[in-house]
Amino acid sequence: MTITRPARDPLATVESALEVARTRPAARRKLEHPWLFIVPAFAVLVVFFFTPTLLNMVYPFTDWSAFKSEINFVGLDNFRRVIEDGSLFAALRITLTYAVLVAIFQNLFGLGLAVLLERDTILNRIARALFFLPVLISALAGGYIAQAMLKPDGGLNQILGFLFGRDVAVAWLGSTTWTIVVVALVHGWKWMGLAMLVFLAGLKSVPSELIEAARIDGASPWQIFRNIKFPLLAPAVTFNVATALIGTLNGFDIVQATTGGGPARSTEVLNIFIFRTFGSGLYAQASTMSLVLFLCVVAIAIPLITYLRRRERVLA
Repeated sequence: MTITRPARDPLATVESALEVARTRPAARRKLEHPWLFIVPAFAVLVVFFFTPTLLNMVYPFTDWSAFKSEINFVGLDNFRRVIEDGSLFAALRITLTYAVLVAIFQNLFGLGLAVLLERDTILNRIARALFFLPVLISALAGGYIAQAMLKPDGGLNQILGFLFGRDVAVAWLGSTTWTIVVVALVHGWKWMGLAMLVFLAGLKSVPSELIEAARIDGASPWQIFRNIKFPLLAPAVTFNVATALIGTLNGFDIVQATTGGGPARSTEVLNIFIFRTFGSGLYAQASTMSLVLFLCVVAIAIPLITYLRRRERVLA
């Protein structure tokens, strides 16, 4: 005797599963809300980011320092003091110069590497990985390596001495005029791998039909790059220029590791100036300079990004 089981209705199975889900305990269902998982991260963000940021908007208007037990409201006295001192504007000028130099070097290095390593060969892939390595190391470690290499008895002078057959003792970090350029080169070397990847992604997104059509029309590689590839790299240029400028305006670690702001404060960017002021116990003045830096970054970033985005639309 053969026993046949009735066929199972798929709709009935789904309905029974939904009924089980509806009858589960409420406490168990509440644990499934995804927003609960962001509460710890949001709490950390509030305590260590939002609260210090809001307090940094308040302390510049007080007399908070290591030499007083009370904090009193003083209005705009701190802003008046840092402006009359003149050191703030000198640090701002050095910071802007340094940021522009880093943006130029970083993007030139990155674009050159992207163009040279555009083809997907094994050798090019290995070279991409090698040039990206500086991005992965600590900025302080990179700065200290550069400082050791650029000393009068450092590795760079020894290599040059071996090539030229005589002793070379150039103080690469000892000039009050050119040291900021050398440090900007180090900063550009540190981050050129990231710019290279962004430019490579832009080059890979260029339609191959345009390249083939240009070659059929007899265009040279330089004409193809200038008239086709580079205009289509506008989004990559926007990202790389904006991140390089904004990131360098907030720079501290590489300059601190290489020169510490010297020689003769010629590389003392604003964050090093803030660090020294805060270390002297003048907390309110350091907070004032930090607020000024924030306003400068906003004043530069918004017009810059607006201009670059408008340029993208024009080139598109």
